[in-house]
Amino acid sequence: MTTEKIDNVSVTTQASVYFDGKCISHGITLADGTKKSVGVILPATLSFNTGAPEIMECVGGACEYKLAGSEQWVKSSAGEKFSVPGNAKFDIRVAEGFAAYHYICHFG
Repeated sequence: MTTEKIDNVSVTTQASVYFDGKCISHGITLADGTKKSVGVILPATLSFNTGAPEIMECVGGACEYKLAGSEQWVKSSAGEKFSVPGNAKFDIRVAEGFAAYHYICHFG
């Protein structure tokens, strides 16, 4: 089930802008202190490094991702999630001509 709304949060109003604006996100903090980010990735192929483990939840559009050590691209669409280990690298791509990938990044 796709997360459509997150209630009772504090939002960081200054956006984090990466890769010349191809990825833009805002940090949010839930009432219990849990931190997440909500963002969008425009058509591009990007590489990210993680600190903590992450769960990427697609809430709109689609992407393909490739975890470190893998040569296989895997599709993730609205309502789907994928996990990335901590202190790891992963690639994500959104094809030209396709809708942007809207996500929630759950840090854990």
